[in-house]
Amino acid sequence: MSNQSNDKGRAYEYICLQTLYSEINKFRSAEIIENSSLHAAERAWDTVNEKTREVLTISAKAAVATLFDMEPMIVEDDEDLLQLYIQPDTKGEVGDVRDIIIVRKDVRWEIGLSIKHNHFAVKHSRLGKSLDFGDRWFGVPCSLNYWEEIRPIFDYIDQEKQANKKWSELPSKAEDVYIPLLNAFVNEIKKANAENEGIPRKMVEYLLGQFDFYKVISIDNKNVTQIQTYNLRGTLNRASNKEQPKIIVPVSSLPTRIVSLEFKPGSDNTVELYMDGGWQFSFRIHNASTYVESSLKFDIQIIGMPASIISINCSWN
Repeated sequence: MSNQSNDKGRAYEYICLQTLYSEINKFRSAEIIENSSLHAAERAWDTVNEKTREVLTISAKAAVATLFDMEPMIVEDDEDLLQLYIQPDTKGEVGDVRDIIIVRKDVRWEIGLSIKHNHFAVKHSRLGKSLDFGDRWFGVPCSLNYWEEIRPIFDYIDQEKQANKKWSELPSKAEDVYIPLLNAFVNEIKKANAENEGIPRKMVEYLLGQFDFYKVISIDNKNVTQIQTYNLRGTLNRASNKEQPKIIVPVSSLPTRIVSLEFKPGSDNTVELYMDGGWQFSFRIHNASTYVESSLKFDIQIIGMPASIISINCSWN
């Protein structure tokens, strides 16, 4: 992600937080917890121009009423304190993809929002010479066969890195790097799945995190803020003492079977994973820098979801 895109993403987090705070205070008392993540988001907000600020503000406001309709606990005035804060990015590394947390500690209730600006990517995980994706993704360390498969690939990468080569200067990047690395990746997942229980569920939990959340996506060119519901454990959509949710958010089941995992037709850098229950992901591997480096990054996208994960488009006025 470019610095400009990163700044816009953080700026969007900032204005979503501030908008929520302002709108919640119309119903009940709330406070924003100051931390380093808030300060980083505010600095990003200060870097974007006035036109961008206007668009991001409109986008944030469009989502608020729908969130309130799904989560009446946000606006219930029960004389306790509601707090909002932005989480540090390091939380994502330990299985928490939520950017903004809304919490009422007195009643032991919280929800989280994952905030996205103009992109739908799930993760940007890496494959590397010593990165054990199996252990990290689903708790099964990669096999000796996997390490033997990828060793010559990364020996070649290290050789080209030492020569200060650019990725664009490699004569057959797809054939020498992308295809064999993705084949090793696919083989290892299939092996782990054949020998261990719960791999599909654990993979989705890794990709989507250990906590239920709402994903709030600003789609600027369509004048839409989309809210997606990831209620995998049934912790979202709780009624307050005074009101039931106006919008019902179903609980979604995690997958139990891998149906297929293979290259996307016609592609040399993307594999697609199909699981039961409607879960579908694509894994596009790419070099995230101009010059050759010793790991490659995935752009992981959800290309299919269970019908119980609802998407609501909040149009801008």
